[in-house]
Amino acid sequence: MARQNLISNDLPARTPVLAIDFDGVLHSYTSGWKGATTLPDPPVPGAIEWLDSLVEDGDSVCTMAPRFREFDVCIFSSRARYWGARAAMKRWLVKWGFPKHKLGKIRFPLLKPPSHLLIDDRAMQFQGSFPSVAEMLEFKPWNRRR
Repeated sequence: MARQNLISNDLPARTPVLAIDFDGVLHSYTSGWKGATTLPDPPVPGAIEWLDSLVEDGDSVCTMAPRFREFDVCIFSSRARYWGARAAMKRWLVKWGFPKHKLGKIRFPLLKPPSHLLIDDRAMQFQGSFPSVAEMLEFKPWNRRR
């Protein structure tokens, strides 16, 4: 009896994960840390519309197969480890105009997920050479630069 190939090469590739940091990318975070569930600041201009454009509307052909979308969108935050914080982020998104019916199409993991692309306000893109200690200490996120 011939052995059956358990892995098929004709299956679609896994949808790439887009990991988006919440504070400083979506939530403007101008007030700084006020607690895990306290989100007093408005969105970064254009954030809600941009996020909305990334998440398909309505049901896909198969709701259990995210491969019908361009990205598997994940919103991560260091605040997510605290009780109630992920629910607070969802409420904040809806408060600022993100369609409530699309929340189920976004993942809110406890930790930063492995991803195809990471969008974070507190990161340096590695370009093949390591930054000096001085460069790292001088780093400022986009909204703190003059």
